[in-house]
Amino acid sequence: MSDMYEGNHEFDLFISDLNGNLRGKRIPASGLKNVMSQGVKLPQSVIGFDHWGDDVLDNGLVFETGDSDGICLPVHNKPIPVPWAESERDQVLAMMHNPDGSPFYPDPRQLLTRIVARFKALGYTPVVATELEFYLLDGKSEAQRRPSPPIITEGNGVRLSKTDCYSIEEMDGLESFFAQVREACKIQGIPADTIISELGPGQFEINMKHTNDAVLAADHAILFKRLIKGVARQHDFGASFMAKPYADKSGNGFHVHFSLLDSDGNNVFNDETDEGSALLKQAVAGLLNHMADSMLVFAPHLNSYRRFQNGAHAPTFASWGYENRTVAVRIPESEHLARRIEHRVAGADANPYLVLAAVLGAALHGIEKKMSPPAPIEGDAYAMSERFEHLPNRWELATEVFRESSFMESYLGEEFVRVFSAAKVQEQEKIYGRISNVEYEAYL
Repeated sequence: MSDMYEGNHEFDLFISDLNGNLRGKRIPASGLKNVMSQGVKLPQSVIGFDHWGDDVLDNGLVFETGDSDGICLPVHNKPIPVPWAESERDQVLAMMHNPDGSPFYPDPRQLLTRIVARFKALGYTPVVATELEFYLLDGKSEAQRRPSPPIITEGNGVRLSKTDCYSIEEMDGLESFFAQVREACKIQGIPADTIISELGPGQFEINMKHTNDAVLAADHAILFKRLIKGVARQHDFGASFMAKPYADKSGNGFHVHFSLLDSDGNNVFNDETDEGSALLKQAVAGLLNHMADSMLVFAPHLNSYRRFQNGAHAPTFASWGYENRTVAVRIPESEHLARRIEHRVAGADANPYLVLAAVLGAALHGIEKKMSPPAPIEGDAYAMSERFEHLPNRWELATEVFRESSFMESYLGEEFVRVFSAAKVQEQEKIYGRISNVEYEAYL
């Protein structure tokens, strides 16, 4: 490892803010030894930045504290290579602490760590796998501020313009891109599994293998999103995890699969029946009971709410069922030993740490309170949507529900609720303070 401290290469140390944006510093190799042992100072207010990286003055972390520093300590014992970088570079994922070394709980990774510890105290270990959808775009999309499907650079060289779900031919035309994604995942230790061509033109999903470390699963998701964008740029593509880049095409989801192991390594959701154990149903009940409270975590941006339309493969009310992709919480068909829950609400634009913290926290509450779920839905849940109370379907409404949630305050903490909601309010004020093109087209 000594050669890591020498040479002209650099490394990035970063944390995830509450929006899932990476914040940190680029440091020469000569500084690595000190960073790995002592960390890096960053203002604690960085955690609560709005989406554009501006201070949020109403969150209690800026002027009230003198904009004091926290300590960002590495979470892995060695840097991770960045294989798509133009010059030699590594990266170090970190987590924010208070100056005395105690956890700084608005940090999203700290929040998830605390939820996992509560499971451990009950004798359970969450086993988690994530599924992330994204769009590959024409490389000019970001500069044009409009999404455009990519042109396949191998094979027939055509622009992807139509839905071709599960298409092998579509992936064949992007073979070198996906080969580099596979190699980069291998180098970074990201357990990528299957690759799927999804419903939109240029939309793909890459699934992760299950891991019995939920925090590491979120680390992988955070690093994977950076990886996809970096490799895409090398191929003159863009890549977006935006929830709904195209108004008339499928949105990008972030599905979470999880089960629980006891201290002997047994899956406690399995009772050797097709229905699953009482603990599974208690977890489902907790997920349904707190889905509305968690909506701001699952859908953190204005665009996020465009996913939630009937028939658009995103749930509109708290529902569950067996082997049913129209519900919010699905129990997939599987061998009894692999009995698990799939949570299907979050968008790919959400912060993976917060999504897992909210999902696992709600399941934990259901187990602790021995909640009971309603009857599972059979058939098309969208056709039944008028019979149920919808999830908050507007950004402002989701923010209000989140701020008033006793569950969020108890399980993720009052400080997190204050800081995250303040960022969302500031973002809403910024966006609603601008007049859109459609308003000029319609009313001028």
